[in-house]
Formats: sequence, structure tokens, C-alpha cells
Amino acid sequence: MATRRRWHPFFFRGVELVSGNHLRLLQSGTEYFPALITAIDAAQREVRLETYIFNADKSAELVHAALIHAARRGVRVQLLIDGVGSRTLPAAWLDALKAAGASVLIYRPIVSGWLSNPHNLRRLHRKLVVIDARIAFIGGMNLMDDFEPVRFAQPRLDFSVEVQGPLLARIHPSLRHLWRLVALTQLRTGEPLRWVEPSWPTDGHVRAAFVVRDNFAHRREIERVYLAALALARKEIIVASAYFLPGHRFRNLLKKAAVRGVRVQLLVQGPSDHPFYQTAARVLYRDLLAAGVEIHEYQASELHAKVAVIDGHWATVGSSNIDPFSLLMAREANIVVEDTNFACDLEQRLQQAITQSIPLDPVDWQRRPWPQRVVSWLAYGLVRLIVGLAGFGRWV
Repeated sequence: MATRRRWHPFFFRGVELVSGNHLRLLQSGTEYFPALITAIDAAQREVRLETYIFNADKSAELVHAALIHAARRGVRVQLLIDGVGSRTLPAAWLDALKAAGASVLIYRPIVSGWLSNPHNLRRLHRKLVVIDARIAFIGGMNLMDDFEPVRFAQPRLDFSVEVQGPLLARIHPSLRHLWRLVALTQLRTGEPLRWVEPSWPTDGHVRAAFVVRDNFAHRREIERVYLAALALARKEIIVASAYFLPGHRFRNLLKKAAVRGVRVQLLVQGPSDHPFYQTAARVLYRDLLAAGVEIHEYQASELHAKVAVIDGHWATVGSSNIDPFSLLMAREANIVVEDTNFACDLEQRLQQAITQSIPLDPVDWQRRPWPQRVVSWLAYGLVRLIVGLAGFGRWV
């Protein structure tokens, strides 16, 4: 109880922990897609789904078919996809959903010249599903096969959480609100006059919070949750982030934690789907390594996780990377959990991933050839310029 009292008053100021939840950690598509499809197949009244990427592949096709079947049997299906992340989804897939009775909206549809406008970096990056206002899925996994577009020997490393409990009273209205907002901006029909009220089992025991980032009331919420948790760490910090380019406050807290004896482990991408961005991020490694922070580059497959564990009882899983695009521009959603069993489960999975990674050597990194350092600084400078043009010049 002493640990909870130490953490709760400062760390969760403005972010309320809700007791009584059932949570199940799901790793990669091998666990996530069967659980999601089973829940959709059991839906009786409503399926709400938000995703950044809806890809036309074998795993996503199974979800697509489940949504169509649900709509045909009278379940209200609402699908909100991002205009950039899902831009390659065939029109025939959307037409089939609409023909079955599902409603589909596209968040900020792309227009001519979208790449030249930094404000178009404000994307829907959330991965949220709520079914019958009774069960939710929240995490980092898109509707995309683990082995697409690059085939590794192992599936993409990512996580989602199945949620049942009173936290649905926070998650469900968030999806409802965003659907209504997007519908209004596109002069489309908004929410139905009546919606499903959240319900849940009464025997859960896990304390958790639903944390979002948007451009209105919650602009810095996810970042502040992270910063407060890092400041309170006493034994260990494990952060896995597919795209790791934190601001100075985040970096300073990691270094201060390492200096005061906290073991700090960062799990970052080895093989990367965005090598330019990875090159920019590597500018930060030298300073972090010198302070005692451990950095491990994952090698077994593509790392797409956005998770953290602190002191064996605090954890977060979600869609938000530790970079300016997630923490300052995109719509994101994380779940924050205060539970030893959940945190230990996630930590064990991350430690297994660390054994499949290459640890960066601080001495070698100090001797990194100057051409590599120059290229990294140039890439880093360009990222700063893009962030500045989008209105966030003070990020790094």
C-alpha cells in the first residue's frame, strides 16, 4: 500500500485510475486477431473500430469479413480509418462494408499536395475497438498482417490490451465523440439518437486509466503521464518504442534515473521501416549511453510496440510512440495500468525481446565515425525543421 500512496497523488493528478477492470495482454497478431474476431462475431448491438492502417492482406481480410457479417445480422458497425495510413485500402473493401450496412468515415482524407503541408501530419493514430460497449481493445496494432510488408522469421512485435470493466465508461465515449466530430466536419450523419450504454463484469480487480492525446483538451496528457512516471521510478525503467525521438525533458529524466541507480533499458528498432527517422534518432544515443542508459536494437522482426514498465507495477500500452509526431500531433490512445501481475507479464515479454536484440556499446558509440554522425545530425535537423513548421519548434 505504501507504494501506491507514493505514486498516486502526484503521478495521476488529472488522470484518474479506475478500479475493477479485467485486462488481458495480447502480443502480436497471433493473439490479437483471434481475440478481436471472436469478440466481433459475438457482437449483438454495436462495433466501433478506429485504426490508422487498414491493409488489404490475409489477417485484415478476416477482420473485414467479421465486420461484414456483423453488419448483415443487424449490428451497428462504425469504422473510422485514417486518410493517410489507410490510403491504399481498395475501394471495393469499403464498398462491401457499406453494402452490408456498416458506416465508414475517413479521418482527414488526403488531398493533392498533402505531403508538402506539415499540418497534414496530424493523423488518427489510435487503434481502438469497442464492442457492445462491454469489451474494448487498445494498443499499437493496426489491421495489418504481422508479416506485411516485410517478411521476418518472427511476427512483428506489438501489443494490445483487451479491456472489460468500468474503464469502458471512459473509452466508449471517446470513440463516440470522435465519430461525431469527424461526421460533422464532413457534413455526414453523426451519432444515432440512441447508443449503447457501457456495461461490464463486476468482479475485476485491476486499476487502470485511459489516456488520450488530441489537439484540444488533452494535448500533453500522454507525455505528462510518462514524465511523471519516469520521475518517480526507483528500481527499473523499460521502454519499448518503435520510433524513439523524445524531447529534452524525457531524455533528462531517463539520464537522471540512470544516475540515481535506476536500471534504464530502451528497446528500439533494429531493422526499420523508416531508416531516415532512425538515423535522426541515433543522434540521441551517445548522450544516453554515456549516462548509463542501456539501448537495445531489436533484431528478430519489426518492432512496432509502444509500451513501458516501471518498477514492476506500473505499465502502459498504446498507440503513442515517444516522438514529436505522436506526442504533439497525432490522435493517440494509451492505457495506463497499476497492477503487479500485468506489469510482470509485459516485462517478461520485453525481456525476452531484449535477448533477441543487439546491445549498443557506450565506448563504441563514442567512437562512431564522423560521417555517420554528420548524416544523423542532418536527419535530426530536418526532423526539427518539420516539427517547427508544424508549430512545435520547442520540442527538441
